[in-house]
Amino acid sequence: MRIALLATVLALCLGGSAVASPAADTPCRGRALRGSFTAVPGSAGAGNVVYALRVRNAGAATCTLTGLPQLVLVDARHRPLPTHVTAAHPGQLTATLVRVAPGGWASASARFSPDVPGPGEGNRRLCEPTAHAVRVKAPGGGSALLPMRPATPVCEHGGMQLSAWVGGRHAPNT
Repeated sequence: MRIALLATVLALCLGGSAVASPAADTPCRGRALRGSFTAVPGSAGAGNVVYALRVRNAGAATCTLTGLPQLVLVDARHRPLPTHVTAAHPGQLTATLVRVAPGGWASASARFSPDVPGPGEGNRRLCEPTAHAVRVKAPGGGSALLPMRPATPVCEHGGMQLSAWVGGRHAPNT
């Protein structure tokens, strides 16, 4: 009898703590994200430029982003362009979970060359077609189409070095 009573008390205690634990984090969905991909003033130099990727949670619930942003450059008709994303600081990226409250922001920075052709791009004035927007893949499904200001080619076959997501409107290195 005492063992049964002890087992019941333990079950109630453990069940109570499970109820009190925080709700599971929900990955952001594409339809909830709004934002932009804009050049950082004064960042151009030595054949590179930095753009700030900013997303706002336009949804009704807090959602999460983590790791490197997954994105694809697109042209004026929203057709995909060559895109090759790498970590800005390889080997230094830790798994961070960025919680974005409704109306809140998350951001990342991207460094790339808009005018120096890479191997196989020849000696053209424009190394790749002009990108007009980026399609950001959301971890919870779907994607968000964000305008790129100003529109520009991304050389080296769309090569970009991106930082990990951070909370807030100001991207790292901006």
